[in-house]
Amino acid sequence: MTGKSRRGFASMDPARQREIASRGGRAAHEKGTAHEWSRDEARVAGRKGGEVVSRDREHMSMIGREGGEARGRNNARARNGGLADRESAMEVARDAVPSNESLRSQPLPSREDRATV
Repeated sequence: MTGKSRRGFASMDPARQREIASRGGRAAHEKGTAHEWSRDEARVAGRKGGEVVSRDREHMSMIGREGGEARGRNNARARNGGLADRESAMEVARDAVPSNESLRSQPLPSREDRATV
């Protein structure tokens, strides 16, 4: 027989699988045979998982690169006062403040004008 079998748990709809697995978990807890991790067991399992993942050097390199790029983006945002990556503080300041040339061409307000402001 070629192809996948249409029988068994693996061929079921994922929602139905979750429902059945959930019932099994609840029954095991009620019966008192469910496995509950101790701190030491969890530590050992986590160490094993980390060792397995870290053997894939290409995967670890990709993770490190993504983290470095994210850190660089965050640092750039912090330096720019929370502005987007391509928008620098200088560009925003230039848009918001008139240039020196336009300021020089305007007459200074008189004393009376300044008093009313």
